[in-house]
Amino acid sequence: MLSTAALLANTPAQLLPARELMAFTLASHILLVPFGVALPFITLLMHHRALRRNDAVALQLARRWSAVMAVQFAIGVVTGTVLSFELGLLWPGMMGRWGDVFGLGFGVEAWAFFLEAVLIAIYLYGWRRLKPWTHFWLAVPLPPAALMGAFGIIAANSWMNTPQGFRLDAQGNPVDVNVRQAVFTPIFGPEYWHFVVAMFMTAGYLVAGVYAVGWLRGRRDRYHRLGFTLPFTVAAILTPVQFMLGDSAARAVFHKQPIKFAATEIVWKTDTHVPEYMFGRLHPDGTTSGGLRIPQLDSILAGFSPDTKVTGLSSVAASDRPTATQATIAHWAFDIMVTVGSVLILLALWYAWSWLRHRDLPRSRWFFRCAAVAGAACLVTVECGWITTEVGRQPWIVYNHMRVSEAVTATRAGSLWTMLGIVMAVYVAVFAGFLAIVLKMRTRWRIADEGSAAARAALPPETDTPYGPRSEPEPAAAEPAAAGAALGGGSDRTSGGA
Repeated sequence: MLSTAALLANTPAQLLPARELMAFTLASHILLVPFGVALPFITLLMHHRALRRNDAVALQLARRWSAVMAVQFAIGVVTGTVLSFELGLLWPGMMGRWGDVFGLGFGVEAWAFFLEAVLIAIYLYGWRRLKPWTHFWLAVPLPPAALMGAFGIIAANSWMNTPQGFRLDAQGNPVDVNVRQAVFTPIFGPEYWHFVVAMFMTAGYLVAGVYAVGWLRGRRDRYHRLGFTLPFTVAAILTPVQFMLGDSAARAVFHKQPIKFAATEIVWKTDTHVPEYMFGRLHPDGTTSGGLRIPQLDSILAGFSPDTKVTGLSSVAASDRPTATQATIAHWAFDIMVTVGSVLILLALWYAWSWLRHRDLPRSRWFFRCAAVAGAACLVTVECGWITTEVGRQPWIVYNHMRVSEAVTATRAGSLWTMLGIVMAVYVAVFAGFLAIVLKMRTRWRIADEGSAAARAALPPETDTPYGPRSEPEPAAAEPAAAGAALGGGSDRTSGGA
């Protein structure tokens, strides 16, 4: 604690509120990213199934998911725009000096954002205006546009972690920029694919979790079965893939950012046969307390041999490495991420075993209880992954080239604390509005399902839509059937509530 206090005493007063403001906005925005990156693909996958099999239930799911996707995109516009301004306002030292080197990533993300907005608009309002397959194919570029946005952001972040593609002149300013090297840094590949698969996993488990809750409440219709099975299958397939990608990303950090790796694994002294600590705590004097100690495992994981030498935090000056508190935070975040990922592998294996043996979903309620919380657990791992990446890099904003304290704004600390309070209030209102809209849509869809199920069963695909413009009235012949179903108390549960 004394060393941490000493380091903070030598930093600008505005550094802490600037960090807190950036951390809050990033942590909030990243909760929406899985929907922006992966939900378009999952929606189109369901849409393709609907058209290929003439499946009205699948088509209804795709329609409704596209509505949620559009609302989420609108909220993401707000949170993403705030982040764009904060990069320049809070960290002018970094953007002013290094913007010409790594700024292309933000340009790519901006173009992808613009393209995604246009494609979502076409997809959302094309349900009743375009032919079915024309409508589908016009939306096919939407997932690549989402991946392109992720490409731009991860390119910028990976450059901050492993900067290259430039030469420093006599004044220390970057010159002779090589754009290809600046974009494709040594850690870009592992970080990008690890991030993208995490987004697809999170979106898949989150969407499936909604229908798992309905399943637990007794809604065992085909609507809930299909709404659960498709996104959960996508997530379950990617779960073991993500485990391998995560291992590859950690090994890339070991080779390219050895001090960051030491912080993540709370390794104090450079040595071989280094043990692995699960949820331990690093103290300023280099000692470790608590947690589960596994002998030699850290060296084995890093280089497949107990003789692998792991660089320790003490190999560099205290001013060039994370503090003991920061290292412990990064370590816990990493361990939580790994633990949740391991549990999700077991859940995916449970699902695969049941499907291969019985061609059916597991019948245990515990499976659906676990599936219902898997999405929230994935959001926790996404936050933990970001914490590991950013906290483990401290004190550098550009690794080994610029400290965070050198890049921070000169704005007074009091103004930044006030801005943090305002942003927190705005974000609470924005996310509350998002939740209210989604719940309102869910309620409206459930009422529609329960009141007109028999009428919809007689309609072919692309005839009715549960949202958006309603330029065509429902066939009059369907009204008596709907009224009879309502009066008789029966309903076709084939397309039950959301």
